[in-house]
Amino acid sequence: MLFSAHKDLKIRVWNFSDPDDFRSKRVLTMPKRTSLSLFWSPRASSSSKSPTNHKECVSCMAYCHPLGLLYTGSHDKTVKVWRVSTSQCVDSFVAHDDRVNSIVVNQHDGCVFTCSSDGSIKLWRIVYGESHTLTMTLRSNPSPINALALSLHRSLDDDNNKNRDYCCFLYSGSSDGTINFWEKEKVSCRFGHGGFLQGHSYGVLCLVSVHKLIFSGSEDTTIRVWRRQEGSCFHECLVVLDGHRGPVRCLWACLEIDRAVVKGFLVYSASLDQTLKVWRVRVLPDTVDDHHVWLDI
Repeated sequence: MLFSAHKDLKIRVWNFSDPDDFRSKRVLTMPKRTSLSLFWSPRASSSSKSPTNHKECVSCMAYCHPLGLLYTGSHDKTVKVWRVSTSQCVDSFVAHDDRVNSIVVNQHDGCVFTCSSDGSIKLWRIVYGESHTLTMTLRSNPSPINALALSLHRSLDDDNNKNRDYCCFLYSGSSDGTINFWEKEKVSCRFGHGGFLQGHSYGVLCLVSVHKLIFSGSEDTTIRVWRRQEGSCFHECLVVLDGHRGPVRCLWACLEIDRAVVKGFLVYSASLDQTLKVWRVRVLPDTVDDHHVWLDI
């Protein structure tokens, strides 16, 4: 299923039944065109009196797979929560003092992260069924925050070679060109600021994380590939992908797997130069020094 949103304030759900055929079928539109009030949940947050539809452009979405909930953020400063199975808006709340630019969901614990042009990141959790409450606010600098990415992976315990708990890092891309990151503390479960990555000359517009690699797209027309060192907060920039002639507006990346063997990463980038590019990145460890890598692009 594919979720899409636009300036028409509607969220649409599309179904692709045949993976070899790109023909799609629109199966749902939220909110529905008639009797909008029928779909307003009385359990929605009392801080918002808005109807089910957003008042301004829907700017971001995130889907929580375990709960079947779709989160949408808007330039109207609100976040709305939709139960896709019933097409109902089950919660709505004013999330920030400025437009909401990005939403990510931790699929393991249901925690929702939102960022805004007001320079803040907020963490929300579900309470009392389907209502959400603010649990934490993160700030690093006053610059508008355009993008978020969540990095989750298990690390190996060197003593007994057993899996530890999930390591959780939150990354944010700002208009000043920096990427700030926070690490979730094991005991308190709070996010502590770990530092920032600097390399882009203009604002960071998009982020995506795959395992220990972070991909960032910027107004400076480049894509940077960063790697976090195991067991520390140290990051290094592995390579700069330079091929677009306009700001890189959105990114996606995934593992490239052939016959159950990981061959590298596929990176998809879309730019305001009206092009879509696909990159193949292969990170090969150096047999002499594991701190260096070879990149096949």
